[in-house]
Amino acid sequence: MKSSSDQRVLVVDLDGTLIKTDSLVESALDALHRNFGVFWQIPGWLVSGKAALKQELAARASLDFGKLPYNQHVLGVIHQARDEGRLVVLASACDQSIALGVAAYLKLFDDVIASDGVINISGRNKRDELLRRYGKLGFDYIGNSRDDLAIWDVANQAILVDVPESTARKARLNGNVLLELVSSSSSIRSFLKALRPHQWAKNTLILVPLFAAHAFSFSSLFSALVAMLCFCMMASGTYLVNDLLDIQDDRQHDSKRHRPFAAATLSPLTGCWSALFLVISSLATAYLTLPHMFLIVLLVYLMLTLAYSLLLKSIMAMDVIALTVLYTLRIIAGALALSLEPTFWILTFSLFVFLSLALVKRFAELNDARQKGKTEKSAGRGYYPSDLEIISQMGSASGYMSILFFALYIQDQMTAALYSEPRALWLVCPILMYWITRLWLITHRGEMHDDPVVFAIKDKVSLFTLAMVGVIFLIAL
Repeated sequence: MKSSSDQRVLVVDLDGTLIKTDSLVESALDALHRNFGVFWQIPGWLVSGKAALKQELAARASLDFGKLPYNQHVLGVIHQARDEGRLVVLASACDQSIALGVAAYLKLFDDVIASDGVINISGRNKRDELLRRYGKLGFDYIGNSRDDLAIWDVANQAILVDVPESTARKARLNGNVLLELVSSSSSIRSFLKALRPHQWAKNTLILVPLFAAHAFSFSSLFSALVAMLCFCMMASGTYLVNDLLDIQDDRQHDSKRHRPFAAATLSPLTGCWSALFLVISSLATAYLTLPHMFLIVLLVYLMLTLAYSLLLKSIMAMDVIALTVLYTLRIIAGALALSLEPTFWILTFSLFVFLSLALVKRFAELNDARQKGKTEKSAGRGYYPSDLEIISQMGSASGYMSILFFALYIQDQMTAALYSEPRALWLVCPILMYWITRLWLITHRGEMHDDPVVFAIKDKVSLFTLAMVGVIFLIAL
């Protein structure tokens, strides 16, 4: 079929062009999220060819075509072409099941060309297929990558979408570039957002054993700070992994859909490489500078975090227990970095207070869902909005239990030996009672919009409460 010169076919690429992401990477991540055993099958599929790999992954993933991050500028070009009566074709290297799904959702394409499990419709293969169907200069092509240079060479007009400058320069040499579309989002800002630096405040828990044991010296402070650095790198690396695996679920959430990977302001492939770099850097720094027991705890933290991202977060109760243990591991790691023995009462206090905070987070999510009239299970979680009451009871009880264990810590003879006025520490108990009560009341009122730890960092009352606790400890010294 040949198209007349005034009715040239508009051919549109999918990955990185029509959608601001890579369907192959997203399919792989979603398939791994659903069944990590897929990881061991990937090399075998790849031996059969890239097209076969795409087909196998697409069959095991479940992409929501209605929630994909579509490029509105490209959609505008497509709508204009349809208004002009032109044929519009989706031509993609992705598996045909994904391409057909996108076409069925948008209802904008007259035909679909895609990989079929045998032939990978990319680069020269795509060029040859388009030449066979429409002839040289018989179509305009919208693409985004170096692989598209071969297609732009034989197209009548080229439209470039977020193309790297080096590739754009080569494309312009043909003299047929009609339009260059560039997204306005900042990849650097998105990358920093994905690292969640505001969450690094949680790693100050590593300093708890330093202050609790009064082990103040330059070497101990240096070790504690290096330990914090290791946990910051590790935490950011695992946050990237968590967000990569959660892309499909996050797109169903009112606020999480704005996260960099879900909103496609950051490439998932960039996220994968960055996560690997951060995790390796964290482990290498710990191995070279800190006691090996610290490294073991760091590895346990990594394994538990991955287990949480892949499985535990979707299991009722196991998710909040895993979060509680992850917090407490920071305190254990701080002690081991300084070659100290963790205090039993502090660890017990930590378990209960952070269980309370984890349940605050779940309550806030479910309360928001209930207020919007939802009754079904939360996406990627093991809870229903009807679980609110029991979560509230467990969370508040756990918070008050933590105060009991703090009181037992004060009574401990080893604690008393560290302070000249240990009885002054009893003043911390009513302050903790006030803070936990206020936290749960705010959550019940639907005013808890952040992670509770992040809320505490931003909340002036919480910061003042922390300052009061610090003053009391100084008085007790």
